[in-house]
Amino acid sequence: MFKGSIPALVTPMRATGALDLDAWDRLLDFHVQNGSDAVVVGGTTGESPVLERAEFEELIRRARRRLDRQIPLIAGSGTNSTAKSLVMSRMAEEAGADALLVVTPYYNRPTQEGLFQHFSAIADAVRVPVIAYNVPSRTACDLLAPTVARLSQHPRIVGVKEATGDLSRGQEILRDARPGFLLISGDDATAAGLMKIGGCGVISVTANVVPRAMHELCAAALAGRHDEAARINEQLMPLHDALFVEANPIPVKWCVARLGLIEDGIRLPLTRLSADRHAELAAAMRAAGVQLP
Repeated sequence: MFKGSIPALVTPMRATGALDLDAWDRLLDFHVQNGSDAVVVGGTTGESPVLERAEFEELIRRARRRLDRQIPLIAGSGTNSTAKSLVMSRMAEEAGADALLVVTPYYNRPTQEGLFQHFSAIADAVRVPVIAYNVPSRTACDLLAPTVARLSQHPRIVGVKEATGDLSRGQEILRDARPGFLLISGDDATAAGLMKIGGCGVISVTANVVPRAMHELCAAALAGRHDEAARINEQLMPLHDALFVEANPIPVKWCVARLGLIEDGIRLPLTRLSADRHAELAAAMRAAGVQLP
């Protein structure tokens, strides 16, 4: 159910910073039409730290209605508080999420036992699948492979989004986790390599801009056509890299706005893409096959 190309959706905002729900509908339609295999609502790329709880709930409910079960909907419900994460996770489940993406508790820097208990408590409290999310470059907290293997024994913890880009870490998880446990890349540049060793897809920033190409990359990799996946990945590499010239989601929101799908609104403390980066991002989009004026 949760495999292939899964864009971590940007959250459309007007220049004032207000949510743009009409653009949200356009964005969801765009991804269904272009082959995205599922979507993540309210992840890092969706500016989760600055979304109000009511806004997050509305985004999930509206996405649930718009998608009409065509593709799965995953909600990013993790915080750095277990109690708050429980509240957000139950709310996301009630609003219609098919699964929850739960990030490691940032800033707190818990032990591995604390991480185990955190994820276990959330999974105990809901009825939908839980995907753990490990992104130590942003959280200062690393969910190590032995802890992932322990968590994989929980019947509702179905996978991990592993965003370190470390393929040896992926191999360790696949070796030690229970059979059928999902290893999902959280790093576009190395996603093809992770699928080659047994990963099942990518929760992607790049797919916001080129959803069809990322779907085709994942389809090729999952079918064992690894040379084809590598060729697509090579073409997309300038875009993978350019989308992180400033903190995510600053560059990707600029790109999606250039596609005409959203306005260029973003909320502080993030700011719009620096003007001296515009040409670089536009060139990367063109290299990836995007037609721009």
